[in-house]
Amino acid sequence: MTTPRTAGLFPGQGSQAVGMGQELVERFQLARDTFSEADDILGFSLSAICFDGPADELKRTSIAQPALVTISTAYWRVLASRDFSCDAVAGHSLGEYSALVAAGALSFPDALRLVRRRGELMEDAAARHPGGMAAVIGQTDAEVRELCDEVSKAHGVLTAANYNSPGQVVVSGTLDAISAVRGLAKERGARAIPLAVSGPFHSPLMREAATAFAEVLADVPIAVPTVPVIPNVTADPTTDPALLRDALERQITGAVQWVRTVYAMRNMGIQRFVEIGPGNVLAGLVQRTTPESTTLSVNDLLAE
Repeated sequence: MTTPRTAGLFPGQGSQAVGMGQELVERFQLARDTFSEADDILGFSLSAICFDGPADELKRTSIAQPALVTISTAYWRVLASRDFSCDAVAGHSLGEYSALVAAGALSFPDALRLVRRRGELMEDAAARHPGGMAAVIGQTDAEVRELCDEVSKAHGVLTAANYNSPGQVVVSGTLDAISAVRGLAKERGARAIPLAVSGPFHSPLMREAATAFAEVLADVPIAVPTVPVIPNVTADPTTDPALLRDALERQITGAVQWVRTVYAMRNMGIQRFVEIGPGNVLAGLVQRTTPESTTLSVNDLLAE
């Protein structure tokens, strides 16, 4: 039987949970080695935080980001050892780094150091520019952009940050703007649900972090990936290292074009989407975007 064309999807910040990876390292030496490698690269016991918490430490941006790249890479290595392969890869925000590791464009040590620094810079920017994010449910993309324009005039920065699925767009901005959009969305028959995040990610309030991170990224080699990668900010499949680097530079302040990413993969003939990391958030978004697609979690494959 022919395996359907498959995409690997790698989740982003918010998918972390205390205990993640514990069972995986107990079952697979490759996973154990990956977590040990991460501890050595970072110079502290990331594995202990992943396995035992505390939860407040794991959800810190500078910890959650390397933690998620580590567990996604551990899952990927185990799958690859079982002859699993993909025809394309993509990751949601932070998950793009895991996707680049899986495609051979970034080494795991480089990716880990990058996301550690990325997280630190984003934490610093969030401390200087307090803000938040909210999921707007029940509005079109254009209607959400109109909401953002209206709120921004009186309450500071508010912008569309994640186009997650039809009818669900996450907005990001100042605390005052996030508060104001809840009331305005309700007036228009929609909902704006605040998210448990530590800053206004994917908004202009992250510009300082993006500028500093571009200097760090400039020194890191990016190779030609083995399969097309669909970057968040363009949603255009590419194997061009220069385009991948540019997309990573723009990603911190740019919107995650997840709906367009899913459509791009469907247009490539992708029929099966495998979420490679903790949770099933991305599988749910794919199902809402292209209900005809097959979605699996990495644990579904490891149970076979």
